[in-house]
Amino acid sequence: MCGIVGLFLKDKALEPKLGALLSSMLIKMTDRGPDSAGIAIYGNDIGNTAKITVQSADPAKDFEGLEHALRRALEVPVTVVVKYTHAVITLAKDKLDEGRAALTALRPEIRVMSSGDTVEIYKEVGLPKDVVSRFGVTDMSGTHGIGHTRMATESAVTTLGAHPFSTGADQCLVHNGSLSNHNNLRRELKREGMIFETENDTEVAAAYLTAEMAKGKDLGAALESAVDDLDGFFTFVVGTKSGFGVVRDPIACKPAVMAETDQYVAFGSEYRALVNLPGIENARIWEPEPATVYFWDHEKAA
Repeated sequence: MCGIVGLFLKDKALEPKLGALLSSMLIKMTDRGPDSAGIAIYGNDIGNTAKITVQSADPAKDFEGLEHALRRALEVPVTVVVKYTHAVITLAKDKLDEGRAALTALRPEIRVMSSGDTVEIYKEVGLPKDVVSRFGVTDMSGTHGIGHTRMATESAVTTLGAHPFSTGADQCLVHNGSLSNHNNLRRELKREGMIFETENDTEVAAAYLTAEMAKGKDLGAALESAVDDLDGFFTFVVGTKSGFGVVRDPIACKPAVMAETDQYVAFGSEYRALVNLPGIENARIWEPEPATVYFWDHEKAA
């Protein structure tokens, strides 16, 4: 079943409240999928630094001394902030790829949840209210974000199987539905150099969009291609560094509702996810049309 939410802020005054608003939306969707949950927060770009968010099954062992080890390996300033089973590593943008390689060498058991200039992804087994509490999501600020609460129907209940999935810098995706051609797509994307960590069909969808954007498409154009190339039932909510997109398959049997005001654009699997948003009583509210891409971008709006 699963429940998905997304919030794209137009009004900078709401940015300090992003984590609290998005967490509230996700918790409202708990009974659509109570086995695991995840959330992606896009913070503000702070200049010449990038972030890698990682997860460990044994954080006491893997995160101990990690900051010092990375500083020695990269010979640049590095900070590591531990948040429950995750850690956010901040380093110079031009050291991002080198940093990921160093992580693989230094701590091979660590899993990368996300990397890029602004995105942080936190996901774990458990109810949304517990997941957001463990990571302090309600206190986080940012420009936009997406979230997911999962009912596992095709794979095990694990942290790696939880959403969002991120397969490119500052790009992530949550999904309600099921793809029927994901195995063929996985083989094709592997030939193009994509690496997969799970058997989840949503990771294939994320990798597909990453590959399409690597060809020069923006998120909106990549989502338009997805309507033609992906088979099955799906509703996607996707984030990039500056963009936020929604698309449903041509049949659109999965529930979805959107709202827009001068302050934000919001998505929920059900309207109750949106009821606590400021000014929702005056919002334009609609059900997204089948096979139609909805796309907003902070950079294009500027």
